[in-house]
Formats: sequence, C-alpha cells, structure tokens
Amino acid sequence: MIYKVSDVEQFQTQKQFIDTAIVPLVQLDFSEIGMKQTSSASEYLMSLTTFIEQQLHGRLMLLPPFSYTKLTKSSETAISIEKELKEAGFKSVLFVTCDHEWSDLKEQLNILWLPAIPLESMDKTVKQRILEDQLKQVLPVLTSVWAQ
Repeated sequence: MIYKVSDVEQFQTQKQFIDTAIVPLVQLDFSEIGMKQTSSASEYLMSLTTFIEQQLHGRLMLLPPFSYTKLTKSSETAISIEKELKEAGFKSVLFVTCDHEWSDLKEQLNILWLPAIPLESMDKTVKQRILEDQLKQVLPVLTSVWAQ
C-alpha cells in the first residue's frame, strides 16, 4: 500500500493485516558533488521501496520519504515518527536508508541500511534484476521485524 487516499482508506478498515510501515530516509545534499550522489541514492531507494511495496502489497504501507539535510537530520524526529506510526496502528516500522550514519540508531529503531546502487544508467532488465536481488536481502530483515 502507498500513502494515498484509496490505500489509506483500505488500511483504516484492515489494520490487523497491514501492520508494517516503511519509511525511506532520504538525504539531500546540495553541494556540487553531493547533489549527484544523493539524487542517485534517492532514486535507488525510492525504486527499491516501491518494488518492495509492490511485492508485499496488503501487508505494509510505503510512506513518503523523510527527507533531510545534514543540518536537519534528527534522530529525535525519526523516533517521533515511529511513535506516531505505532499510535496509528502499525505494529512494525522499518526505516530504509542509504545513509550509513542512521545505523547508529539500530538499538532504538528498525533501520535497514543499503549501499546505494546507481540505477540511472542501467537498462530496465538489469535494474529489475538488481531490485529482485535486493528484495531477497530485505525479506529476512522484514521477517525478523515481524517476529519481534
């Protein structure tokens, strides 16, 4: 499910089945070099989380990305987001990011760090294969989150 009206309405009637929220954490860097790197990471992260949502539709909801800069990055905000999502009925919250610094919060939050793969120069077939391979890495993490 995606955070859009029709899916939200379905979530509200079927909370017991749609128990997981995925929150992409997207870093923004507007420096000369950083802009290309973070836009590439964002493209990868959004492609992957959308693919995960398509494969597990009806079990989880993909939320809009939480975008931040180095100055606005806040562990307190991520903790607050998780708290509000749990109060809204999600049993599990998984943050997915390409920014390794979020790994420091693994004791407090379910954080999945994945290295960014530059998808922008790949053809559709290769891109699809990579997303399928990445899903195979994400599924055990989701399974462990659901077992908590």
